Amino acid sequence: MKDFKIWRSILRGPIQITSTLEDGTVIDKQIENYTDDDFERVEEQEKALATLTMALSPEIAQGFREYTSAKALWEALIEVYKGNEDMKQRRQDMLRQKFNMFNYVVGETLENQLQRFIILTTEMSSAVVMDTRSEINKKLLNSLPKSWDMNVSVIKKTKDLNRLSLSETMAIIKACDLDDKQRAINHINSYSSANLGIRTRNLELASA
Repeated sequence: MKDFKIWRSILRGPIQITSTLEDGTVIDKQIENYTDDDFERVEEQEKALATLTMALSPEIAQGFREYTSAKALWEALIEVYKGNEDMKQRRQDMLRQKFNMFNYVVGETLENQLQRFIILTTEMSSAVVMDTRSEINKKLLNSLPKSWDMNVSVIKKTKDLNRLSLSETMAIIKACDLDDKQRAINHINSYSSANLGIRTRNLELASA
């Protein structure tokens, strides 16, 4: 929220414009006695509530009509959509289980697998499910297809998984993938060249 005054109004909660009598009694100030500062504070509160309400779809806003202050509405929205402590714990447990079970899906591309892992770790970070760099990197490497066993072994032996960020590990994986593809292309080209040489030699012998 870019308007700091609105955000401040949401955090502070509903205000009460008061005045103090000569005997020290605090009473609600009559609106006809409001100063310009009083009116500005009230307008900030109303604007904050209106801003939150307009950000909701009509169907959702209908369910929160009982809240008459921006702070109360904000806290209700957090509880419903972010969840209480029990809901947060359940979400963390679910993401932890999802992380532990993460693996390669037969038929998917390397890019798709990496993208799934990025989405999962982003959700974990949002839910404050923390793991060390080493644990995250090892999980990704161990989830790669069996054809990656040699590359995975080399990466584990030559790289410090405690220091590598996830993006750096993925860059290494992609580099290995490109190397493997290039070697395959070179092998095909070499095989084709060898066959061409054999055919050419056979033609020369046949014409001799």
